[in-house]
Amino acid sequence: MVGCNGEGKSNLLEAVELLGSLRSHRTGSDRDLIRHGHPSSLVRARTSSGDLLQLELRRMGGRSAQRNGKPLERQLDLLGSLRCVGFSALDLELVRGEPAVRRQWLDRVVLQLEPLYGELLSRYGRLLRQRSQLLRRGLAGHQLDGLLDAFDLQMAVIGTRLHRRRARALRRLEPLARQWQQRLGGGNETLELSYRSGTRLDGEEAEEPWRAALAEQLLAQRSEERRLGQCTVGPHRDEIALLLAGDAARRYGSAGQQRTLVLALKLAELELVGEVVGEPPLLLLDDVLAELDPTRQQLLLEAVGTEHQCLVSATHVEAFSPGWREASQVVQMHAGRLEAD
Repeated sequence: MVGCNGEGKSNLLEAVELLGSLRSHRTGSDRDLIRHGHPSSLVRARTSSGDLLQLELRRMGGRSAQRNGKPLERQLDLLGSLRCVGFSALDLELVRGEPAVRRQWLDRVVLQLEPLYGELLSRYGRLLRQRSQLLRRGLAGHQLDGLLDAFDLQMAVIGTRLHRRRARALRRLEPLARQWQQRLGGGNETLELSYRSGTRLDGEEAEEPWRAALAEQLLAQRSEERRLGQCTVGPHRDEIALLLAGDAARRYGSAGQQRTLVLALKLAELELVGEVVGEPPLLLLDDVLAELDPTRQQLLLEAVGTEHQCLVSATHVEAFSPGWREASQVVQMHAGRLEAD
């Protein structure tokens, strides 16, 4: 997909990502995804398996989803119908940004592997908001303690399930990402992914010990949380450390190393999802060749090869090898419309 800047290439890729993950990597607000002056936005696509998927976003709030013309009770039921892995210049925030960016990336990976994970995330988010509201209401001590006891029981169960799935996914990603980092970086950069839980967890990742540890820490931090008015323990405090040769890539990695690291993470995600699901996900590349030097550009194109279906945006096609161009369908994007080249 070729076109000048501002023609709508990124919007199209973002729409595909939205159908695949129910999230945008660019914004957390549905209002930002709706055209100015319009009450709603509609995203519709037909997959290679023949399913017709539809997601409607409304400015006044709420979403509705359909598959093959039939309304779904929950938008979460769309997950798993279209799996995709996206890579854009904004993904450099994976290295440079705050911990929340890395948590959201890992959550997207787990969602690809286990769509029901979306329900756990949703439930934990509601519990966290409600518990934080309680902490800020200033209720009497015994009354507040009784309510917090009930919330902590649920948060310990759901939080533990999030912890375990994140840790398990990162363990499976690490060797794949390390291999890609060495290949893309010329074998000189050893990558390590470290899961640093927002709960102090020791020993094996059996569910019961982790649940007990989270419940114990929620109780121990209660006085401090009353003072702060927020929850200080749990998966929302997780960090995923990205290390190159033992040093934090965020602080010590060069711009080129950081780009390579993000690319290694994305290719590892692509490989892992393909292994677990049994078919490769769709790869979305949003003008990423402009972010890479010629050597890494060629390595990326060779790595993708012809094994993956890709949607690639670019301002020109000269960066692509003749063989890659011949095996691809090139379309022009102009004012939000696709035109055959």
